[in-house]
Amino acid sequence: MTADIISIPRTALHEQVATRLRQMLVESRIAPGAKLNERELSEVLSVSRTPLREAIKMLAAEGLVELLPNRGAIAVELTEDDVRHTFEVMAGLEAQSGELAAQRITDVELAEIRALHFEMMAAWTRRDLSTYYRLNALIHGAINAAARNPVLSATYRQVNARLQALRFRSNQDEDKWRRAVQEHEQMVAALAARDPARMRAVLVAHLEHKRDVVIEQLRNARPATARKA
Repeated sequence: MTADIISIPRTALHEQVATRLRQMLVESRIAPGAKLNERELSEVLSVSRTPLREAIKMLAAEGLVELLPNRGAIAVELTEDDVRHTFEVMAGLEAQSGELAAQRITDVELAEIRALHFEMMAAWTRRDLSTYYRLNALIHGAINAAARNPVLSATYRQVNARLQALRFRSNQDEDKWRRAVQEHEQMVAALAARDPARMRAVLVAHLEHKRDVVIEQLRNARPATARKA
């Protein structure tokens, strides 16, 4: 497990540490099911254990890590059923966000999403998955914000936190990544047309495709004996 050494401001230190840890979990630099080694992480992030433990508690509240008695913190590893159920909820939340956003989005918000999409396309051209995913998440977040429903936004953030690492890995297949990019182009077009039904349909299909890719990856990662069982 490695990470670039970064200088972290003392202000809200645990939040800065949580951001860095979240990135490491999403990008599988801390593997699913792995124990978070506090000594190693303190050295990597150049922080003491107090803000590190506060950050780990934040990520536990988000569902990214699990705190186990006498074992410490473990990076969450979702089962196939967990994935199926969570994506089922997430598809509904994304669809509702998209439908409302298509009705309520302002010209300024649309311009910002278009700008993010342009940057994301540049990252895709470079095959820069880390930057692509960061911009992708910003786009989905901006769509959710444009829906102007704080209850929906809070629920969306909570459920989406569990899926971040899986959504990141779902783009590691070239053909499926290209399809995801095409679906994002359809989202921007639906928003620009202020077409709620079209936006809902695109987002549901987008999440269903993500789910199928993730489940396929989970099955392929299992030992051959387990797959035959």
